[in-house]
Amino acid sequence: MASITIRNLDEQLKAQLRIEAARHGHSMEEEVRTILRSALNQPQKEGLGSRIRERFAKAGGAELEVPSRSDKPRDPGFDA
Repeated sequence: MASITIRNLDEQLKAQLRIEAARHGHSMEEEVRTILRSALNQPQKEGLGSRIRERFAKAGGAELEVPSRSDKPRDPGFDA
């Protein structure tokens, strides 16, 4: 098993951790392991693009033809 050391832990946070551990009837170390397991086993949320694609895929999607660009890009004028 690996070990980890957490430095500069806020005293208030440590006190809350101690209270939660006592409430659940186990050590502070076990409480931290439980919190980490719970946080890291959460399903990862998809990004915004994936959620948009999923929402519109239900409607059948759309194939758009992207026109070729014939003119040169314009200067946005940031120097002005």
